[in-house]
Amino acid sequence: MDQAVRGKLIGRTEVEDLVIVPLFAFAAALILGAVVMAGTGVDLATIGKSYMALVVGSVGSINAVSETLTAACPLVLAGLGLALGFRAGLFNIGAEGQIIIGGLAAVAAGVVLGDMPAVIALPGAVLAGAIAGAFYAGIAGWLRAATGAHEVISTIMLNLISYRLLDFLLRTPFIQKEGRADPISKSVPDAAELPRLLAVFDPNLRLHAGIFLTLVMVVVAYWLLFRSKLGFEFRASGENAVAARFAGINAGLTIVLAMAVAGAMAGLAGANQVLGVLDRATPGFSAGIGFNAIAVALMGRSHPVGVLFAGLLFGALEAGGRQMQIDAGVSIDLIGIIQALIIVFIAAPLLVRALFPWGFRRGPSAEGKS
Repeated sequence: MDQAVRGKLIGRTEVEDLVIVPLFAFAAALILGAVVMAGTGVDLATIGKSYMALVVGSVGSINAVSETLTAACPLVLAGLGLALGFRAGLFNIGAEGQIIIGGLAAVAAGVVLGDMPAVIALPGAVLAGAIAGAFYAGIAGWLRAATGAHEVISTIMLNLISYRLLDFLLRTPFIQKEGRADPISKSVPDAAELPRLLAVFDPNLRLHAGIFLTLVMVVVAYWLLFRSKLGFEFRASGENAVAARFAGINAGLTIVLAMAVAGAMAGLAGANQVLGVLDRATPGFSAGIGFNAIAVALMGRSHPVGVLFAGLLFGALEAGGRQMQIDAGVSIDLIGIIQALIIVFIAAPLLVRALFPWGFRRGPSAEGKS
């Protein structure tokens, strides 16, 4: 097989992994979702109405698009961090805790900087979220590099610690809202808020400037991963840690940096939520975003562009799911089922290829002979 044919086959395989497999996985999830509804006594007309409501609720109006993009932003940001970790061979499942710590730090910084001009207060609050998330994830990275403690275990423990730490800090006088006995933070001052972009059309439209931060981070993640020396070290360590060490790459430092960068992205997701959507921190404000982001990173095949589109899809499912519940009376839990089915199919690409063989090339033996 000559070099040109080999390059063509590799390029086709990458397109299949990044685009075709996720599309077929989504289609299969929708089909099985319909089967689940039918199995629970939902008639065909209601199933069709449900999926029509899913489309209308996600892209059928300016409000639907606003809700889809608002839901997608933190998923993409956290998903980017997880994807970078996956590329470095690290299964970081601590994005939930990193979102909590990053969001809490963003609120605290916003309150402290609230009297400053917006050009100082807003970047300061966003940066505080990124730094706090990086530090929190870096703990797991350091434990892995220094002691060999597996990042899955340490990030699970750090997630649990973050829940209790949030509950404790929300009751401290510095953060707790004046006059309240329940755990709720002070409101983020206007100067530190991410401004809403469509308020001139409708004050209820929640899309905010975090969308620009998200797009910038997609570009940054792509450059870091595929155009920088550090990104090459991440990918080399992820492909073969032993070979990377023999090539002169500092394995311990790479682990810590990869986890810190992943945590910074998750911290930005937390800052996005408290500065752009909620305006405060409360127990459970992360709303499981860090766990959903694992699915986003997997569906995006740990590629920044793939993560962007996967995040948009999951944001659309979240926004459209609410419309399904209203229009067709279908439980919002169905969206969770569809998301879980997508993960199953993404995790088993051979199953997807077996179910949809006509969507893939026949194989290198048939195409690559020269």
